[in-house]
Amino acid sequence: MSATVTAEKATPPAPTRSRRMSLPRILLIISGALLALCAVRVITGADNITGSSQIAAALSLAVPIGLAGLGGLWAERAGVVNIGLEGMMILGTFFGAWAGYQWGPWTGVLVGVLAGALGGLVHAVATVSFGVDHIISGVAINILALGATSYLAKRWFEPLAHLGASPKQSPAVDDLPSFTVPGLSDGLKSLESHHWFLVSDVAGILGGLVTNVSALTALTVLLVVGSYFVLWRTPFGLRLRSCGENPLAAESLGVNVYLYKYAAVATSGALAGLGGVFLAMVRSHIYNEGQTGGRGYIGLAAMIFGNWRPGGLAAGAGLFGYSDALQLRNGGTTVHALLLLIAVVLVLLAVWKIYRKSYLTGAVSAGFAVLVLVWYFMTDTVPNEMVGATPYVVTLLVMALAAQKLRMPKYNNKPYRKGQAG
Repeated sequence: MSATVTAEKATPPAPTRSRRMSLPRILLIISGALLALCAVRVITGADNITGSSQIAAALSLAVPIGLAGLGGLWAERAGVVNIGLEGMMILGTFFGAWAGYQWGPWTGVLVGVLAGALGGLVHAVATVSFGVDHIISGVAINILALGATSYLAKRWFEPLAHLGASPKQSPAVDDLPSFTVPGLSDGLKSLESHHWFLVSDVAGILGGLVTNVSALTALTVLLVVGSYFVLWRTPFGLRLRSCGENPLAAESLGVNVYLYKYAAVATSGALAGLGGVFLAMVRSHIYNEGQTGGRGYIGLAAMIFGNWRPGGLAAGAGLFGYSDALQLRNGGTTVHALLLLIAVVLVLLAVWKIYRKSYLTGAVSAGFAVLVLVWYFMTDTVPNEMVGATPYVVTLLVMALAAQKLRMPKYNNKPYRKGQAG
């Protein structure tokens, strides 16, 4: 027996590999991506790739996706899958614009956030209190939100035709404040105009981030940072995340699991509602039926791409926002130039997979790289229809590549009843 104990003591536990990337590795990836973009810009002459206008448009399009993804993060960290983010965004667009044209833009922001939070509470009642399947409840909320806003738009906006409204459109809403960093924006614009390798690219990227930035964009950045601090650096966040990992253990330690799930899903709806407000009051200044365009679902994809963490989510939202912005800035030529970058990435992926002895995946990646290169050299541009589909294609590709290294909260979409732990 002593020999057995000695042997057990002599065998060290197997080291666990962290799923989080270190800061040096993150910086290396960012640097490599930036250098690749610079090289593609110089080779192809597509200056819009890193232009300030492209980056500014990408930032504007990334914000609602990031807010929807952040809402999904709060809900899923508490163990509730929120497919209803799209519907909560729709509520934010409608009620934000409705209140905004009557009482001012900031009132519209508040009302839109409250409308999204109400949608979140409905989802919480269905899933947490009544045990409805999370997917079914979320889809029902999406359908109900679309139907309710369509009906109310006809009742409330149709009589306001003299203000430019229609059964599918609200009157115009006043602008929310925006800011430009004085001096810095003009200096970066000057550097960008020289088209120098790396220097002009960095200037273009930074210029797009400091010129005509909406107050809601700045608020979104604060919400991403604040969510990380609250969820990972406070006792409240620890208890909330425990509800998504093991609610039975959390209950045995005195955590009111229902209360934390309700708080998380209501916050999720409020964040999605804020994303809808951004679409209605910053992107277009009016409510338009169907203006969310599936961004709630893309937000969920960004959250999964980010492995249920705020930093990764922000990166995913930026990627999807950038791909969506391509159709606004000479998209066919820019997307055509990015085909060269995609081919290089596929070649590197093939080399890495073959090095790891995953020969089939490596061969498939190499085959796709050849096809993309042939496409690039045989054409001069990309059809506009394909440019419009770019965000959705990027969503599918990213999810396919990232799916193998993801880990969702363990108790996601699983029924929980109070008292099970006892």
